Amino acid sequence: MSVYLFVVPPLTGHVNPAVGVAARLAGRGHRVAWVCPDPALVRRLAGPGAEVFGCAGPVPGAGGVVRPADLRGAEALKFLWEGYLLPLAEAMAPGVRAAAEAFRPDVVVADQQAFAGALVAERLRLPWATSATTSAEFSGAYDGLPKVAEWLRLRLTELRSRVGDPSGTADPRSSPHLLLIFSTPELVGPQAPLAPHIHYVGPSLAGRPAGPGFPWERLDRGRAKVLVTLGTANADAGDRFLAECLTALRERADRVQAVIADPGGALTVPADDKDVLALPSVPQLALMERMDAVVCHAGHNTVCEALWHGVPLLVAPIRDDQPVVAGQVVDAGAGVRLRFGRVRAERLGAALDTVLTDPAHRAAAARIRTAFRAAGGARAAAARLERLAAEAR
Repeated sequence: MSVYLFVVPPLTGHVNPAVGVAARLAGRGHRVAWVCPDPALVRRLAGPGAEVFGCAGPVPGAGGVVRPADLRGAEALKFLWEGYLLPLAEAMAPGVRAAAEAFRPDVVVADQQAFAGALVAERLRLPWATSATTSAEFSGAYDGLPKVAEWLRLRLTELRSRVGDPSGTADPRSSPHLLLIFSTPELVGPQAPLAPHIHYVGPSLAGRPAGPGFPWERLDRGRAKVLVTLGTANADAGDRFLAECLTALRERADRVQAVIADPGGALTVPADDKDVLALPSVPQLALMERMDAVVCHAGHNTVCEALWHGVPLLVAPIRDDQPVVAGQVVDAGAGVRLRFGRVRAERLGAALDTVLTDPAHRAAAARIRTAFRAAGGARAAAARLERLAAEAR
């Protein structure tokens, strides 16, 4: 039996891929625990019996710094790091160290954006693996931007001097022991890095309860079905986009039925509407196998869940890693990209028609689906972690 400590930020899209891996390890008799500033989130996703060590750190939606909605490009990246990722790491570090000393893991599994996990493991001389829940940084996102890359390096060096081992050299976003990337080169693209410690395991899609209340009986088998979702962290930015989607979809109601995730209640749709099902939350993973296209923000999890089912995408990135992931989708031929802030119903509808009718997009999505399923997912990731623990003994 080995002991694994998962260190994750309080972000659904970063916890979900680790849930399936942790479940695999636990099912094989290993001990698993978590460290997160939001223990309730981990228990909601991993199960009420999950062993979670709490720690300090900003939790989205619970106050703190609010990101201006119009930030883009380098300014958005700077805000993400200075306003969230670096403060998160400093706040988490004492709790991560206390958890490691109490739980005594053989291996620390650190999310690529939970820098504290990697830095504390390095300081305690513990082997650590990176859980790369987005592949954006592995597709040459900073190539040709040396000033940005150097700025990031300096910020991490400063962070290490405060919470890690000042003599350490490893990038906390990318373990030199084991880097688990929840994608494959077929999506990441030709710049996907290759090395003996890098393993592309594809999506880790743990079974999720669909939850009560979704009106499955209202799905129309006679029409193409389209899911519209902007993920769990973009309700503040999506009202206009959802309204344009609604207009475009209603214009195609003779042949398309829509399911729209509308957590902020931006849309006015009758509860018994036969053409549009607009709900505060939807069982996204369970819905994917019934969808013909997905309209989304290019969040890594949503993109991978769609492509796991061979569903082509219409992507409208908002911020952070989303423009890079959107580029991966388009370069792979599995979808069409729109400008989130400027899209109108006419352009959106035309792009949706293309995604639904052009067989090339569906063929590309099917090719990625094949690669994803061959990669092994949570099973492959768990096996790699077992090997790392065995090598560390």
